[in-house]
Amino acid sequence: MEADVAQSREKEPVLQFSVFSDNKVGRLNDLIQRFGHKGIHIMALSQLDSTECTIMRFIPDYPEEARQMLKECSYAFSECPVLAVEMNSEADLKFITSALLEAEINIHYLYPFITRPNGRCGLAMNVEDYEFAESVLHARQVRCLSRGDIAR
Repeated sequence: MEADVAQSREKEPVLQFSVFSDNKVGRLNDLIQRFGHKGIHIMALSQLDSTECTIMRFIPDYPEEARQMLKECSYAFSECPVLAVEMNSEADLKFITSALLEAEINIHYLYPFITRPNGRCGLAMNVEDYEFAESVLHARQVRCLSRGDIAR
């Protein structure tokens, strides 16, 4: 059974959670502390502020546990798959964005991973057409990551 769960993670896309909150001092810290108490690791993180609200986007190592904690604590959130890719260095960024441009795939936003197993660089991207973008990058031999690749 455990092998079946691990094998299914190998094929599932990386999930991003977007937490919506009022823009007050300490909101990000509260969220990070709650994850820490539950043993949930944040693998990638981005925050977007406006005067009145904030969107905290993050990729946890185990999304089921993150989802449960967010529900228990009554956070307003959404989740979506993001295209996560592995990079050997920052030079790969130009190659990746050029490949997506050539295929006319819009990148809505992107942000780096904080850490990844095996110490490689990672990039999370919200793109216009996830499946097409993944196939374009795969054809260029860019390694697209699954949930199993980022699990600790």
